[in-house]
Amino acid sequence: MKRKHKTYSKPKRPFDKQRIDEEAGIKKEFGLKNKKEIWKAEARIKAIREKAKNLISASPVEQQALFSRLKKIGLNANSIADILSLDKEDYLKRRLQTFVVNKKLATTSKSARQLITHKKVLVDGSIINSPSYIVPIELENKITLKSRKVVQKTKESKQKNKDEMKKEIKNKNGKY
Repeated sequence: MKRKHKTYSKPKRPFDKQRIDEEAGIKKEFGLKNKKEIWKAEARIKAIREKAKNLISASPVEQQALFSRLKKIGLNANSIADILSLDKEDYLKRRLQTFVVNKKLATTSKSARQLITHKKVLVDGSIINSPSYIVPIELENKITLKSRKVVQKTKESKQKNKDEMKKEIKNKNGKY
């Protein structure tokens, strides 16, 4: 079994007032659960920048592969300089939680987070229960809320399945 590694690193100076204030503002703006989510976004952007630095001397075909991969997830990158200028806010704007608020499916980012974790948000017809899901460009317009009819149908089907199971057990044993 593979060992899981941390996907972020803590700040070197834990009590830097300016950084703490900046992170508090970002946390409030994007409705994040804790600062670890900010650090994860920083780590992802740092990894993308490292790939871009390694591709400076690479062939244009390899560079275009990275550019197209970043464009698919919605990060606007046409050159290495664009990639190096990416910020954690650019990455946080691509989260499902942010899209739910921007599409006015939820009034606040906290309520958007709750809707997502309670499996009420569909992306292209499938339930996504992770607020940190990075939404690709082709799925931006396919974010919807689960309708009450679908919820009602699933409850009814579960009840039918329970009733059928009870009947099968009753028929098998002769009694319930």
